[in-house]
Amino acid sequence: MTQSASVRLEGIVKRHGTFTALHGIDLDIRPGEFFALLGPSGSGKTTTLRILAGLESVDAGRVLIDGADVTATEPGSRDVAMVFQSYALYPHMSVAQNIGFPLKMIGTPAGQLDQAVQDAAAKVAISHLLDRKPGQLSGGQQQRCALARAIVRQPRLFLLDEPLSNLDAKLRLETRAELRKLQRSLGVTAVYVTHDQEEAMTIADRMAVFMEGRIVQVGTPHEIFRKPATATVAAFIGTPPMNLLPAVLQGGQVRMGKASMPVTVPAGAQAGEVTLGVRPGDLRLGAAGIPARVEFVEDFGDSSIVNLEAAGHRVKLRAGELPSVREGEGVHLSFDPAAAHLFDRATGQRI
Repeated sequence: MTQSASVRLEGIVKRHGTFTALHGIDLDIRPGEFFALLGPSGSGKTTTLRILAGLESVDAGRVLIDGADVTATEPGSRDVAMVFQSYALYPHMSVAQNIGFPLKMIGTPAGQLDQAVQDAAAKVAISHLLDRKPGQLSGGQQQRCALARAIVRQPRLFLLDEPLSNLDAKLRLETRAELRKLQRSLGVTAVYVTHDQEEAMTIADRMAVFMEGRIVQVGTPHEIFRKPATATVAAFIGTPPMNLLPAVLQGGQVRMGKASMPVTVPAGAQAGEVTLGVRPGDLRLGAAGIPARVEFVEDFGDSSIVNLEAAGHRVKLRAGELPSVREGEGVHLSFDPAAAHLFDRATGQRI
């Protein structure tokens, strides 16, 4: 049984010349947790992962694994395994040799090495491919080979850098579920980098949302979806993401242009300019509310997305079945007062 590690990052700062990639990252990851680092390109998530692996040094702060300070420890002594986006397989070696390579490097006896390779290959269902070369494998099979090579050492920490991004959509969905099952069966702590919020939402126990070298929110996928800490997080999470509209908050109502809608106002909220957030699934078409015009409708069979223009802004509404609206038609949008998210217009922070 693999041991699972706890991870703690304290005040991690990373600079590349004059550019600061990470501005003081603090993070706690529990043993056995599947933890996602989510954010747009360039937000600092891969840098954080590489620092955890020991592949990049820090300019300030500490990295602790199971309470031990490993900030200056070499990658090979950290007991972590990393799966890269490119898989990084050796083309001249067979699948079996690729998987066994980490054990060969530490002088594992041949019989023990062969057994470990068989076990790791079986866990990711590629036992029948051990004699092939990476060039003879599909993308999904190469991915499994890279995973087997990572688990063969039975590390306590599993680091995955966008491991599904080279797969087609159908295979990504399948591999996502398998990865989660594999992590559970190994009982290992996994840290998973992705820019795909749907991936993070479905696979992670908890996640950290990165924006411009800072962690802006940590929580379960459900918590972050239900209560995004900032307007930026709200705009990033959800498919399609939350609609954000400039509005004025006044005595239990938000006003946009000439239309006013009741909202549930958090205690201590001040009247004034706000950003109103409403999820596409919480918007309704009705006889009264915010005037809008239908631009086009996307039909997905079991659901549809109505694209609208309201008060000069693009708005998306998600409906179960195809609503009977036509392009160019004038409609009204409403929502439950409790479904409104309010953000400070100046700071973007949740009110």
